[in-house]
Amino acid sequence: MSNYRFWLVIILIISVVSVWIDLPDNPGLHIDFGGDGEDDISMDFEVVQGLDLQGGSRVLLKSELDDNVDEDEMNVARDIIERRVNGLGLSEAVVQLQGGDRIIVELPGVSDRDLALETVQETGLLEFVDLAGYTQLGLGEGDCIITTEQVAIEQARARAEAENEGDEEQPQPTPQEEAPAPEATPNQRVFGKAAAPPTSASVAQDGGDENVQCENRTPVGTNGQPGGPPFTTVMTGRGLDDAAAVIDPNTNQWQILFTLNDEGSDIFRAHTAANQGQPLAIVLDGVILSAPTIQATISNEGTITGDFTRDEARSLAVQLRYGSLPVPLEVEAYDQIGPTLGEVSVQRSIRAGIIGVIVILVFMMIYYRVPGLAAALALLIFAAINFALYKAIPVTLTLPAITGFLISIGTAVDGNILIFERMKEELRGGKRLEKAVELGFERAWTSIRDSNISTMIICVILFFFGRTFGASAVQGFAITLFLGLSINLFTAVIVTRTWLALFLDVFGNFLRKNPKVMGA
Repeated sequence: MSNYRFWLVIILIISVVSVWIDLPDNPGLHIDFGGDGEDDISMDFEVVQGLDLQGGSRVLLKSELDDNVDEDEMNVARDIIERRVNGLGLSEAVVQLQGGDRIIVELPGVSDRDLALETVQETGLLEFVDLAGYTQLGLGEGDCIITTEQVAIEQARARAEAENEGDEEQPQPTPQEEAPAPEATPNQRVFGKAAAPPTSASVAQDGGDENVQCENRTPVGTNGQPGGPPFTTVMTGRGLDDAAAVIDPNTNQWQILFTLNDEGSDIFRAHTAANQGQPLAIVLDGVILSAPTIQATISNEGTITGDFTRDEARSLAVQLRYGSLPVPLEVEAYDQIGPTLGEVSVQRSIRAGIIGVIVILVFMMIYYRVPGLAAALALLIFAAINFALYKAIPVTLTLPAITGFLISIGTAVDGNILIFERMKEELRGGKRLEKAVELGFERAWTSIRDSNISTMIICVILFFFGRTFGASAVQGFAITLFLGLSINLFTAVIVTRTWLALFLDVFGNFLRKNPKVMGA
């Protein structure tokens, strides 16, 4: 391995970075390139524990539509909530359908009731509401309003309750008042014609937005009074396909680029063509997120522009992208979940894992000697890289996830054993030391590659199987095992080979005269 010095530098850099991330008091990575006080890169490296290690909260959500529940829409709502609470889908928050009209959400580490409900309820009913003619009310961001969609939901709920009680009376819709002539305001945010989508759009996954429920606030109607006639809902979140926070290359200002599906395109095209210069509110759970003015006919895509900061733009994009639930949901039950593993059990499990790794390292160095020392160093780097990835992604550590990691350690050692046994065969066959090392890696590589890839395919199957009800614990196992197998292809071959090449370069004469120290 003539270029081992290059790989040695790469390995040392990766090792130092991994160990730095693994430090328990790591401050994270926060870089401000622009000097504006806002971090352009912000990453916190923390260990995320699962429900079985630290407990958490369970929230049961129920559709407000009762008998009019569509199974496909409930599946879509479940997926949206899962993306919302999971971010990358790796935090192991359990979001699953229960029956035909309920969704159960389990949040690891969230023991505060208000925080748990806030986390779930951020995914509510998204509406685009016509404010044409009501600028004199001074409505804007943060105001709570009544909409026709909300009224329809309340009526559906009242009808269902009446049917359950045997009551034939049905609530009647509230008539809307005539709208006065619109008045344009210069400071309103604007809907403009979208430019071509950028090649890379920055979309926030964690938001940072606050709970937008109308709790402790009184929603107003078109007359500006509580309980007044509702504002007209032009379109719900069903019509929204995607949204992203991007920077306008011309003005260098943050804006939100959004796209519409076929249903939304038809609705928006008709409304924006007939209401140029009129305000249209973006409303989530009855709260106005933004009140832009329509500046052009919008068919498939458009932009929301204004005096956005980066965080404001990303927050609004997150609410648009993940707040568009196809069905309204209400909290039916909440309870806390205690950890299934006690603190003593966790400590003993960690101690057992450390002892097991030490035993493996000692065995490798005693049985294979110098190659065993190279494998031990590679195994330590393997563990450091794995744990660094768990903190950087992050991956939630549960008992199944830890099991996947321990199994991946076994596969890492197994790869080295295949290499060293091949190497010993070549040495016994009379090959020179350098040639024996080279052939040992070359002839064992195909076996290592094929066995790891086949197991990785199984991990992918287990991951998608884990999306079914009652099997979510399998996902953590599949993720950590997949990561371990991937890293093993690097450490078992490149890292071990680099260390051996270094030993041969430094101690070559001694090793050639004493083949027993090479395990032969």
